Amino acid sequence: MDDLGSFVCYDELLLAPMQRYGWHVQTVAWRDPHIDWNSFDLVIIRSCWDYQDAPAAFLKVLETIDRSLARLENPLSVIRWNLQKHYLRDLAAQGIPIVPTLWLPELTTAQLPELFSRWTSPEIIIKPVISAAAFDTFRLTPDAATKQADLLIRTFRQRECMVQPFLPDIITEGEYSLFFFGNEYSHSILKTPKAGDFRVQEEYGSLLRSVEPEPLLLALSRQVLAAIPTPVLYARIDWVRLGAGFALMELELIEPSLYFNMDTEAAERFARVVDRCLRK
Repeated sequence: MDDLGSFVCYDELLLAPMQRYGWHVQTVAWRDPHIDWNSFDLVIIRSCWDYQDAPAAFLKVLETIDRSLARLENPLSVIRWNLQKHYLRDLAAQGIPIVPTLWLPELTTAQLPELFSRWTSPEIIIKPVISAAAFDTFRLTPDAATKQADLLIRTFRQRECMVQPFLPDIITEGEYSLFFFGNEYSHSILKTPKAGDFRVQEEYGSLLRSVEPEPLLLALSRQVLAAIPTPVLYARIDWVRLGAGFALMELELIEPSLYFNMDTEAAERFARVVDRCLRK
């Protein structure tokens, strides 16, 4: 994106290890119309946290890159699949546990009261099917939904959305993220929202810590990785505890922060996989 000033980004930690492998790295904005994609060997989609504002334009740029001499990672076919969160339904059909979800083509005033009767949770989450960085994500009680009804209807008018029960473990424990580079496990972190919030992104003040994943969490993540239609350069797999197990929050293949700062060897691992990819 054009300006990362309001975001926390760690991609610069890749520069030194990539240079040690002999590769020159340049950061470019996907919206820049003057870039000659043929001048690159590899284009890695990274911290483009504005793509959800113009998904069609974003895909058009990726299609241009895909037609160029450069290799695109992650691959265009995977990006198309991962762009809309319908991919969660595909994964659920393969036996991967996901957060219970209601899919709506848009939100209407008549639907709002009914949303709270689907689950035992007293709160719900509503977010767009195409979204990033918790933009336009609402945590609602029935009273809050009534008070914000006009805003909600404006936000999701003719815009597909997903509704989920709010899972309290998000705030009491947090969200687990497991990172894979190539087909190799790299590291894991636990993101816990700050007091009074539910969002786990650093920009909202969440607490991050490195963790060792439970065997079940690692096994489920490998199951998700195997279910991706095409091999990928990187994947971040986000989970929340649900009962005695875990539920998949998101499979991030487009623009996830990979938190290279949370593991001293993470950037080196990523650079090694990129080097291997380029030398094939």
